[in-house]
Amino acid sequence: MDSLKAEMAISQDKTNTYKGLKTGVLIINLGTPDSPETPDVRKYLREFLMDGRVLDIPFLSRWILVNLIIAPFRAPKSAKIYKELWEERGSPLKFYGEDVEKMLQNSLGEDYEVKLAMRYQSPSMDSALEEFKNAGYQKIIVVPFFPQYASASTGSVYEKTMDIVKKWQVIPEIKFINNYYNHPKFIEHFAAAARKYMAEHNFDYFLFSYHGLPERQMTKGDCTGKTCQFGSCCDTIHSMNQYCYRAQCFETTRLLVRELGLKEGTYSTSFQSRLGRDPWIKPYTDVVIEELAAQGKKSVLAFSPAFVADCLETTIEVGVEYKELFESKGGKHWQLVESLNNSPIWVELLEDLVRKA
Repeated sequence: MDSLKAEMAISQDKTNTYKGLKTGVLIINLGTPDSPETPDVRKYLREFLMDGRVLDIPFLSRWILVNLIIAPFRAPKSAKIYKELWEERGSPLKFYGEDVEKMLQNSLGEDYEVKLAMRYQSPSMDSALEEFKNAGYQKIIVVPFFPQYASASTGSVYEKTMDIVKKWQVIPEIKFINNYYNHPKFIEHFAAAARKYMAEHNFDYFLFSYHGLPERQMTKGDCTGKTCQFGSCCDTIHSMNQYCYRAQCFETTRLLVRELGLKEGTYSTSFQSRLGRDPWIKPYTDVVIEELAAQGKKSVLAFSPAFVADCLETTIEVGVEYKELFESKGGKHWQLVESLNNSPIWVELLEDLVRKA
């Protein structure tokens, strides 16, 4: 009897020990230059565009294009735009991430350790994962800050994570969050933010603009080799297109349209930020804007649901440049719906993803 009690006590001690082990939570956004100065912007562009999942062309061609053409000539122009975006706390993409890191840590409690990292530049994924390794955490949960899956974003985070941990002698359990474009709280945020503007103004059109990707990246990800046709293939989500970025974007739009009760013919989905001469997924946002103005649309509420933090592509490209384009073609009112940034509902969404993982 005494021996049985002793064994039970030892078992309980082990259970208490295991309960004390933490889970590392790595939240990762794309990245941002360390400053809006040209050298830092050039450094960021080089790291970003040398990623073979971002610019998926042969290494030598990529090296020449990035280091001899894009980085030298584009960096000064991009630096000027970053200076428009920069705030007292720095880059919004970074300081919103720092806010969320603290808020999520507070929500999850002491059984978790939350670290913010950037896929490119600082804080680095290497340093964050090194801390987790040295702490001996029993599990690591990786949460890319990309609602829709794409090889160039989420896939790149996966690859970088595995490149780092494959060198470890002991590799703990690792869970990856793949997407959350259809999470109820994700839809709830954008719908609530939109309703605020809809209560103040009568919009005659709603535009859902997502970051674009080359069409070749969609076809490369088509496991069937025949599903991706850049048309009605994205009308529904099914087993053959569940990882298709374009299909997930269109599904995000459908969910928001349903939540907001928008009428058919008053909204559309488009893609922005194309680069180079190769075809990117269509329709292109700037072309759609010109068409809307030509149709006599005067007031547009614009969404950027591919981003969880306002950044160059939302605040400047959609909020400023597309506004100027719309007004130059005869439009009167253009309003951008803000991203999740550091909102409580964003933290609730992340907590839900982490606890379920």
